[in-house]
Amino acid sequence: MREAVLVDAVRTPFGRGRPGGILSGWHPVDLLATTLAAVVDRQGIDPATVDDVIVGCVSQVGEQSFNIARGGVLGAGFPVSVPATTVDRQCGSSQQALHFAAQGVIAGAYDVVIAAGVESMSRVPMFSSRGDADPNGTMVAARFGDSLVQQGVSAELIAQRWGLSRGALDAFAERSHRLAAKAGPSGEVLPVEMDRGDGRHGEFTTLDEGVRPETTAEGISRLRPAFRTDELARRFPELDWKITAATSSQISDGAAALLVMERATAERLGVPVRAIVRAFSVVGDDPTLMLTGVIPATRKVLASAGLTIDDIDVFEVNEAFAPVVLAWQQETGADLERVNVHGGAIANGHPLGASGAKLMSSLLAALDERGGRWGLQTICEGGGMANATIVERVA
Repeated sequence: MREAVLVDAVRTPFGRGRPGGILSGWHPVDLLATTLAAVVDRQGIDPATVDDVIVGCVSQVGEQSFNIARGGVLGAGFPVSVPATTVDRQCGSSQQALHFAAQGVIAGAYDVVIAAGVESMSRVPMFSSRGDADPNGTMVAARFGDSLVQQGVSAELIAQRWGLSRGALDAFAERSHRLAAKAGPSGEVLPVEMDRGDGRHGEFTTLDEGVRPETTAEGISRLRPAFRTDELARRFPELDWKITAATSSQISDGAAALLVMERATAERLGVPVRAIVRAFSVVGDDPTLMLTGVIPATRKVLASAGLTIDDIDVFEVNEAFAPVVLAWQQETGADLERVNVHGGAIANGHPLGASGAKLMSSLLAALDERGGRWGLQTICEGGGMANATIVERVA
């Protein structure tokens, strides 16, 4: 039986997704190309052997339009014979790219494939692809009326429903920064030349720009709610409005890539097999709460793998907002000491299309560090969806 294995994972450091951020001068195609070139160079793989490149990207407009995956392949210097495609499953786009890559390997369509992701939120702001258009249409409006809300309000609704206090949310955000600062950069982070829009001057970094070691829960407690407006307060009188910028993921720039192979191919080429992709799931969930899909996605992938929550050694649950992870933890009973052990998107950042591949790189690093066997990754997605993946580390 064919097995899909993870051979390597790389990513750029993440920059703040605004003008003046450390990567804001980088064209997103170039960010992507940097990771694609690195992930094959590190293992001495001939890029001509890559059967496909599947790239997650959410805002596919402007500099991220016209199949950015193909631009990344050409920019990386791969032969023109290497194909590429771009997928959008919102925040889980590059995790979905991994799923497609692994499924293609198992099915026999690929022997060597790259799953990757990129997002430059400083150059292509969130919602750029939507513009002023109504993305829902009359049929969605007829079904859901005006119940659909933006994600910040969804996070508030989750905090309210699961009884999460402002103090608990603030403490979780502080934890993310503390763990990220303690972990520092690991081997998957590429040294990248900084460019704040004023050109590159030979100064390289491996540090995520958003990590703030000085963060305290007390300091976070002084921040005002980020999503409350008078109109929304009237519409949702039951909400206490607890979500701040500090308990939300950071808008970021960055790219990440994963090298996936059929196991026999990896062994023939003499490259290390880091983990086997054992199970994957994707679910739809309530589009108003929107961010709770990680709960059924986790249950579904555990059932597929024949495992329980206690079997998992390390979890990566995307920190879109603090209540997403804490509600997931309540429902699944996962040990929080095993969750996001190197921090998460609240500290490191959340370049939408790149986050799924970044989480997998962090999961692999944490499994290696702890000598764990099983890792589970899950990420919530716009519109009320979620992906989950289980990998088995190969010692």
